[in-house]
Amino acid sequence: MTPPDPTAVRTVVHLVRHGEVHNPDRILYGRLPEFHLSELGREMADLVANHLADHDITHVISSPLERARETAAPIAAAHDLEIDLDPRALEAENAFEGRAVAGGKGIFRDPKMWKLMINPMRPSWGEPYVQLAERMQAAVDDAREKARGHEAVIVSHQAPIWMLRLAIEGRRFVHDPRKRECSLASLTSLTYRGDELESLAYSEPAAALLPMAQSGAGA
Repeated sequence: MTPPDPTAVRTVVHLVRHGEVHNPDRILYGRLPEFHLSELGREMADLVANHLADHDITHVISSPLERARETAAPIAAAHDLEIDLDPRALEAENAFEGRAVAGGKGIFRDPKMWKLMINPMRPSWGEPYVQLAERMQAAVDDAREKARGHEAVIVSHQAPIWMLRLAIEGRRFVHDPRKRECSLASLTSLTYRGDELESLAYSEPAAALLPMAQSGAGA
């Protein structure tokens, strides 16, 4: 990586994961429509908005899915901005979408699903990890250009954000999803000098609410 030019303009792109989703049946909702934030998720979104209220946000961008747009709404309102939708920030494709992920047989105990698990390195059950990272990087590059000299927010989902982070840090895409550092309503903040990445920081503005969130469900 080329060292950032200290005299170049500073731009920050914050990658925000959406808040908790209302999901009483605990299914993998993926890209399914009509999955909205829970009451707790709305509280998480408000905490993120408060955290970013004093930042120089000039662009708020969101995945088209409801849970992302609802998380972006208070952030945009705090800065009197419209929300731009970017399909490159969309959740990953997943063949397990719509199936229960907790209780009962679950996904991994169903023999009909085993054929989808033959290659976890790709992964064989959904969108390739490398493709996730590439489209998120493209979304970040455009957001950086739009907000040059200021800050932008992209509200997205855990998998796209985490894959981009792994790519940036030069780590292998194959990983244990339970060990992703990308909690609900978290921020992964990328600071650039000019077009060169200077630093990556992670924070959890809604940390106090995380113990109350539903576990083991969703995407």
